[in-house]
Amino acid sequence: MTGPTPRPGRGRALPGNRWDLLDGVTPPAPPSVTVVVAHYRQQAQLDRTLLTLSRQTHPASRLEVVVVDDGSPETPRVPDGVRLVVQEDRGFRLAAARNLGASVADGDVLCFLDADTAPEPDYVRELTRLPALASDVVAAGRRRHAALDRAPEEARVEQVAPALELDEPAWLRRAYADSRDLLDADDRSYRFVIGAVTACSADLFADTGGYDEAFTRYGGEDWEWAYRAWLAGGVLAHVPSAVAWHDGPEWSGRDLADRQRAKNAEALLLVDLVPAPGSRGRALRGPHADVALHGPLTGGEAARFVCLDSILAEVPEASVVGAPVVGGGDAGLAVDGRRLDRVRVDVVVADAPVRVRDGELRRAVAELDGRGPGAIVYVDDEGATLLTVSSRRAAIRGRRWGSDALHETVVRCSPTVARLVDEPDVEGYVGGWT
Repeated sequence: MTGPTPRPGRGRALPGNRWDLLDGVTPPAPPSVTVVVAHYRQQAQLDRTLLTLSRQTHPASRLEVVVVDDGSPETPRVPDGVRLVVQEDRGFRLAAARNLGASVADGDVLCFLDADTAPEPDYVRELTRLPALASDVVAAGRRRHAALDRAPEEARVEQVAPALELDEPAWLRRAYADSRDLLDADDRSYRFVIGAVTACSADLFADTGGYDEAFTRYGGEDWEWAYRAWLAGGVLAHVPSAVAWHDGPEWSGRDLADRQRAKNAEALLLVDLVPAPGSRGRALRGPHADVALHGPLTGGEAARFVCLDSILAEVPEASVVGAPVVGGGDAGLAVDGRRLDRVRVDVVVADAPVRVRDGELRRAVAELDGRGPGAIVYVDDEGATLLTVSSRRAAIRGRRWGSDALHETVVRCSPTVARLVDEPDVEGYVGGWT
């Protein structure tokens, strides 16, 4: 059973994370865009943001603005032509608000903003260009910070904000520089996608299943969603020309009580929800598998034990979850916005289980970090497949675009992955003398 199929890709299929292949390309026609603006008790900031959206260079006829109010005591005022939807006040529910806005949106491209984040005139046009050209792109704009409360509400933000600018997060600037604006993205680059300045196609958003509404505190919902978007085949891109100005300092510069405890609450939630290396616990394992092991269907009980144990010894973060897919793991890696396993291991040899040793599988899993191959296939001397290690993201992208050429498949023959043809000596295996 393969599960749901991703929505077909629109536009150009990009190999790997190569959004740079679209440099200088513009859509043949402006895309239809819905800007979802999340709001809670910020009328003055909302007024400024809606005014800046009315000044966009993206054609007004192709731009829909939806304000989602998270249960403010007083319903916000919006101008004619702006759609207002309200959700019940049940505490901080930014994730649910963004989902609600997306559910009523008519645009092919969704652009998420917060009420306190006012975009420059070219923002929508610049940020939505890549998702309009390739529907699996997740574009992150540049969020700058300024004391906008010192400027007249009707002032042009691009003119007044630079003189009122506050510090921009140095770690974020450094990450964009080091990754060449996320061109060199990997499995941990979700940390550089800021939800208040994000755009993606409505199709990709639907494939992810939307934001996780279990997030009911400030922070983390955008990173968790971005990780699932990556697993669902997203191409991550930073668009520094798409600038929006946040009214006030970044999180670390705000006057907050018990800051470390609040940050830890976010981090502990993400530890459970993002099981990738460098994000999960070092030894404690959360509820989700990072590596899904689909173990052998053939061989006796002893051979299957040695097979699974030798794999789990090398990849202790793996979980045995089901049967292998004979002929390759691609068909079994269906899109599912709530699946979090990043890598799949299939023991597919037809006549016997295999034993893995000497760190071979550990190295293979490490290679599938989003920057290297999409799959590694181990074969015997005759070319018969023994075991496959495949990336969920790469497989889903192949299915979305109907192409096996978007990620490289490496074929290897290694003595460290071998059939268990004879009955193994389990006592000698666990004791270490065979």
